[in-house]
Amino acid sequence: MCGIVGFTGKERAVPYLLDCLSSLEYRGYDSAGIALSTEKGIEITKCQGKLSVLSGVLASKRKSDSFCGIGHTRWATHGAPDEKNAHPHMSQNGIFAVVHNGIIENYAEIKSELMSLGYVFKSETDTEVIAHLLEKNYQGDFTSAVRKTLGRLEGSYAVAILCRDYPGRIFCCRWGSPIVIAKNENGCFVSSDVISLMKYTDEVYRLEGGESAMVDSDEITFFDRKMKAIEKTSQKINLRVSDAQKKGFDHFMLKEIFEQSETASQTIRENIRMNEIELNCSENLSERLSSVKRIVFVGCGSAYHVCLIGKYLTEKFSGICAFAETASEWRYGDSPLDGDCLAVFISQSGETADTLAALRKAKSQGALTLGIVNVVSSSVACESDYVIYTKAGPEIAVATTKAYTAQLLTVFLLAIKTGRLKGKITDKNYEELISELEKSGEIISSLLSSMPVVAEKLAEELYTSDYIYFLGRNTDYAAAMEGALKLREVSYIPCEAYAAGELKHGTISLIEKGSVVIALMGNKELSMKTFSNIREVKSRGARVIALVQKGTLGTQEKAEADRIIELPLSHSAFSCVYEGVALQLFAYYVAKKRGCDIDKPRNLAKSVTVE
Repeated sequence: MCGIVGFTGKERAVPYLLDCLSSLEYRGYDSAGIALSTEKGIEITKCQGKLSVLSGVLASKRKSDSFCGIGHTRWATHGAPDEKNAHPHMSQNGIFAVVHNGIIENYAEIKSELMSLGYVFKSETDTEVIAHLLEKNYQGDFTSAVRKTLGRLEGSYAVAILCRDYPGRIFCCRWGSPIVIAKNENGCFVSSDVISLMKYTDEVYRLEGGESAMVDSDEITFFDRKMKAIEKTSQKINLRVSDAQKKGFDHFMLKEIFEQSETASQTIRENIRMNEIELNCSENLSERLSSVKRIVFVGCGSAYHVCLIGKYLTEKFSGICAFAETASEWRYGDSPLDGDCLAVFISQSGETADTLAALRKAKSQGALTLGIVNVVSSSVACESDYVIYTKAGPEIAVATTKAYTAQLLTVFLLAIKTGRLKGKITDKNYEELISELEKSGEIISSLLSSMPVVAEKLAEELYTSDYIYFLGRNTDYAAAMEGALKLREVSYIPCEAYAAGELKHGTISLIEKGSVVIALMGNKELSMKTFSNIREVKSRGARVIALVQKGTLGTQEKAEADRIIELPLSHSAFSCVYEGVALQLFAYYVAKKRGCDIDKPRNLAKSVTVE
């Protein structure tokens, strides 16, 4: 996902644009640029690299008196991450400048058509076709040109546009990717994320899919998908400025790891009342859960690992069939759904392209749909039959931590609630599970008081590793997958998670003297099964680090591992929550030791809104 900003008002635009872009750089940092409305037309400055490069170039130039502009930080999809492909893109005769987040699926067709008419393309991006198409459709009316252009575009987009003939005005449009608009005494703002606007206002307008807005220095006009003017109501920003600050931590990732005790407690408080799970849902989901015969969990990346744990938990607690699917694969499969199936779509941003497409597929087949998301009014939230907001607060680091844990606890709540409604959980077990849920924040807090020292020491020993293997069974396996992903994302060490029982079916051929194996054994019901796999890799010279619940291994078992990391005692099913926190810290300290850009890993962006 790229970052989009815009400002038009009574003060110079550049400081506002750079400040807002700095809040959005986690959404893209391959290149950055701004376009300004000036007396001489539209002036564009853009650079390869991070925002600091653009800031330096602008500082060396004559200060612009422009009071209107748009800006962009890019995560490359079409074309290399270089200056020519950086946004904004200008139309052939300099009439329009465009910044864009998303993907134009029919750009090749439009580009071919425009080239046949003599338009010359300077980039490899799909975005440049928007600028040239606007110019082709322009006959002096900004709104009319936008309407005709949008009618040709297929795909997903959030767009902000300047027109040379309408200085001081920004047109912005949304189809899929988010756009918010705000106003204060100094002017009007456009952004792809409310985080960038928190210091300027406490209210925003959110464009829905197909809506557009004409933004002037002191006025905003909203349009529906037919370009008819509509009224919109602003929404309060339920965030604090400090949520987007490091507050003394070296990195946002570390800050967000340490916020998980409160995130966990908040998630539980929102969904448990009077010792009963009452899902904080947009509608009463409980009545429908009683009749559900199967559940399919769908997500991407870390959200998929939550899905896998959701599958294990649902089958354990409710006794009904459950499935975990990768959205990018499932959306193209032929798995049949019907009204007896609940399809759960998990996404932090609520804008993940593959997950959103999978949701639409499920709805077309008549399935009941539930979104588990962190962003209010996001596409997954709006298009699902039901929605549970995790309310983890904003995550600035690209690698998810607290949002992942909030999603994880939410699927615990869902699985236990379903089991209760199905009559599969006794009163005594239900009380025990509620108690475990309510203690989760406290246990995470305790873990965070001791684990950093352990994780940092282990990182010191392993940061030069060429490859690391993760093993586990059931929920431990899903947690191992998340631990491996986190380490890959931020440290760039190649690593992979394997189902421990599959080790002997090929993977063990890779084990040799000095191989590093991290074995997850927090699930007490299966830990001894995984212990047998530890013996297998140890006999072949591997170095083994075992994550176990405190006091669950005997002296003989402890002797088999090179290092034992003890986690707090908990119900077996809950161990995956605490394994996740421990492995987040390990990944963080490995990346720090290797000198990596922890909050902004190379080639990654926070939310993937393109296929």
